[in-house]
Amino acid sequence: MTETDALYAVSPLDGRYGGRTALLSPYASEAALMRARVRVEVEYLIALADLEATPLELDLEERTHLRSLFESFAEEDAQLIKKLETEGHADFAATNHDVKAVEYFVRHRLPEESDASAWIHFGLTSEDVNNLAHRLLVRDAVDEVLLPELYDVRETLADMARDYRDLPMLARTHGQPATPTTFGKEMAVYASRLARATGRIRLATDDLRGKLGGASGTYAAHIAAYPDVDWQAFARDFVEGLGLEFEALTTQVNPCDDLAALFDAFRGANEVLLDLDLDVWLYVSDRYLGQEAVEGETGSSTMPHKVNPIDFENSEGNLSKANSDLAFLAEYVTTSRLQRDLSDSTVKRNIGTALAHCQIGYGKTAAGLSKVVPNERVMRDDLEATPEIIGEAVQTILRREGQADAYERVKAVTRGKDVTLADFRELFDELDVDEDVREELHALTPAGYTGVASELVDDMAE
Repeated sequence: MTETDALYAVSPLDGRYGGRTALLSPYASEAALMRARVRVEVEYLIALADLEATPLELDLEERTHLRSLFESFAEEDAQLIKKLETEGHADFAATNHDVKAVEYFVRHRLPEESDASAWIHFGLTSEDVNNLAHRLLVRDAVDEVLLPELYDVRETLADMARDYRDLPMLARTHGQPATPTTFGKEMAVYASRLARATGRIRLATDDLRGKLGGASGTYAAHIAAYPDVDWQAFARDFVEGLGLEFEALTTQVNPCDDLAALFDAFRGANEVLLDLDLDVWLYVSDRYLGQEAVEGETGSSTMPHKVNPIDFENSEGNLSKANSDLAFLAEYVTTSRLQRDLSDSTVKRNIGTALAHCQIGYGKTAAGLSKVVPNERVMRDDLEATPEIIGEAVQTILRREGQADAYERVKAVTRGKDVTLADFRELFDELDVDEDVREELHALTPAGYTGVASELVDDMAE
């Protein structure tokens, strides 16, 4: 798509964001689906030739030629398949059927002397081809594009966690000042969550399942032609040979519970990043994080000083859209009327849309993280201005010393008041405690009250 074409694209995925989503094109475009279908048809034809029961024979040269149909698949091949579907070509009338057009494409590209034409798509229904093609594309999109981007974000978070493990920062529960933490520990929380989320995506991707059972999932046509062949074993070997798990029990449609599980796994990862986007946005708002200005970039159309957290906002919007699409897909693709209806066909064409919004979101989160820098002075000033946060430590130590009214005494000094460390020290001097306990209390500071936050960074999930 040219720059001018992009200006007229209906979807921003192919328009404004076309440059960002181009990496998904080999897995999410119409041409990609055509190529994957050709691959399935060709590999199935070769598998039939390997069966002793069939008279079909394909020598090495023929197999190499057949595999070149998808290995060297080009734009003119995609255009020819589309022409076979909509207009017809050579001796083939228009199919008005996208999978049949692929079958005719393979037949058209056979050498003239080949006798393999009758065996192309032998005993198959279109869903046998489609369910495998879609999963091959989704698997590769996850492996080649989406998971690597998520791994990069996770590694950035882990690096930030390690770099700032000792940087104290005021925490907020219910939006109010609370027991301090460290900035590194907070980033470690997200790194750990994202590691587990990507692990779930990995497991769901490895469990993508394919079927090859014919029009009703019973191998009826195959059995009618060759009743002595173990077609179930053949199908299992074929599907697993494509790198997918085998689904033995299906209707005409692969039930798609595996795809739904994958979509849900992506939603989980996206929820982690949405939570991160919101927190980082608030850290920027509180000036806990500064942002590196990009030369020539406009932050606001009217306020020249502004550097807006636009990457995190963009990520938030795209990941929210992705999750909406993924929820719809997970719900829709797992249902079909009786043995089959075709409504899922058009819905599955939108899988790439959901994944593209994921990809944009991941890229924007990564870009935003690359620009933020913790503002240590602001964080420490905020801690020093909120001495009441050591109240938890004070009342806990006093409880340890057997003072049952410790909570109430600290509450009387701090709740709803502008308290200072001097107020606390006055309280400490009035307490009936041993001198070593009084010294322990006097040593408390907001910046030092972070528990084992620094050490917790070492517990990040990988």
